[in-house]
Amino acid sequence: MNQLSDRINNLSTSATLAMAAKARELRAEGKDIIGLSLGEPDFNTPDFVKDAAIQAVNDNYNSYTPVDGYGELKDAIITKFKRDNNLDYTRTQIVVSTGAKQALFNIASVMLNPGDEVILPCPYWVSYSDIVKLQEGVPVEVKTDIKNDFKMTADQLRAAITPKTKMIWYSSPCNPSGSVYSKAELRALADVLQDHPNIYVVSDEIYEHINFIGGHYSMANFEDMYNRTITVNGVSKAFAMTGWRIGYIGAPETIARACNKIQGQVTSGANCIAQRAVISALEADPSRIQYMVDEFKERRKLILGLLDDIDGFITNEPEGAFYVFPNVSAYFGKTIKGKTINNASDMAMFLLEAANVATVTGEAFGNPNCIRISYAASQEQIIEAIRRIKTALG
Repeated sequence: MNQLSDRINNLSTSATLAMAAKARELRAEGKDIIGLSLGEPDFNTPDFVKDAAIQAVNDNYNSYTPVDGYGELKDAIITKFKRDNNLDYTRTQIVVSTGAKQALFNIASVMLNPGDEVILPCPYWVSYSDIVKLQEGVPVEVKTDIKNDFKMTADQLRAAITPKTKMIWYSSPCNPSGSVYSKAELRALADVLQDHPNIYVVSDEIYEHINFIGGHYSMANFEDMYNRTITVNGVSKAFAMTGWRIGYIGAPETIARACNKIQGQVTSGANCIAQRAVISALEADPSRIQYMVDEFKERRKLILGLLDDIDGFITNEPEGAFYVFPNVSAYFGKTIKGKTINNASDMAMFLLEAANVATVTGEAFGNPNCIRISYAASQEQIIEAIRRIKTALG
């Protein structure tokens, strides 16, 4: 008898975490695996942030935290939103969570009823679809194209909306494509939504600072969208703090209060030491992390140049984050070294086994023609990884 719930039996395993686990297994067997699968900066957390954490330990921060975050951290978040995004929030509109992933789960839990549809421009971050499904919502995928830098157009949005549409979730800069929506592109989407006042938007801005075009715009900046937009952010990517697990939202007060309510029954407040450290991170001028952004930009130039030399890899130039998302469908149907590649999942597994390079299938992101390659690795590792991929496919 199956003792597990239908909910868990129908849930997909995170493809990025599964590939990382597979890579760890192979390393344990003695194989020299280069991991380009995880979205994790290879930098250390900045010293000034670590110093704040040490100070918090010495100051004996060790008690339960408020469910929605320390007031001082909320103030730092409010200051950050105003400074970086020209967005005005109050403490009652902010909720601090154990990573942006929990923030997204909270939002789905408090917003979705069974059958509610959530529009997801493809490619989308790997967990969006399953988080929606866990709340019995219906993910509605909107296919985008590399020729349009993987961005959903106003016409596509209009065509996807039905009477059941409750929300739109997107990230900018995008994981996995690195695409950044301009102010004009977001305005065009917002114009479509003016005819549908009950549709809410989740704007995932976790990669906000890893932006190579110098302009980040938030959907909530539009006055007619402010009360319908939930802005999600955190410190994992920009501050190289993936393991510290702090994310946050700025949202309409009713939604923030609901997220606080559900979090109170699931995890309660986020880690006390991490919260104190994040106050220092968010109070700092973004110029203090520019060295990481500059290095990612160099790596982007490097990896795009190397991938251009591989026949059958079609790439565009991502404007943010630290991923490339090449179309590899030219290899589908071909047999290489005895392995037939029918789809992106086959390609990712082939590269792991034949080239000892871990990537992630685009299928997990809603695009079965592409693979995601992270360049959050040293330039030496990138050069060697792409050399191995080229050799394996040659």
